[in-house]
Amino acid sequence: MQHHFVNRYYATSIILVSLLSGCASDPAPTPASPILSGDKMISESKNIANLGDRWKKGKQLIDQGNLLIRDGKGKIDEGNRMIDEGEKIQRESEESYKNIKQ
Repeated sequence: MQHHFVNRYYATSIILVSLLSGCASDPAPTPASPILSGDKMISESKNIANLGDRWKKGKQLIDQGNLLIRDGKGKIDEGNRMIDEGEKIQRESEESYKNIKQ
């Protein structure tokens, strides 16, 4: 019986030592990320710069379009004011003509 206890003690000790040594060892190395070549980095940065330039062009078009719309609305308002004034003058002239004819 004592022989069985000793074998179990040694087996447990060996397992415990194995576990501890596995935990204490250096971790497995992580795979290195691929290194970008200089040419690839330049190409990617040019593509990103082109996207930025394209975005700026779109922003400029939006700003110009909004300005034209604002100017256009002002011209439409001025045109409507002129039409109203012209119609008023025509009505007054017609009224005056009718009064003269009577």
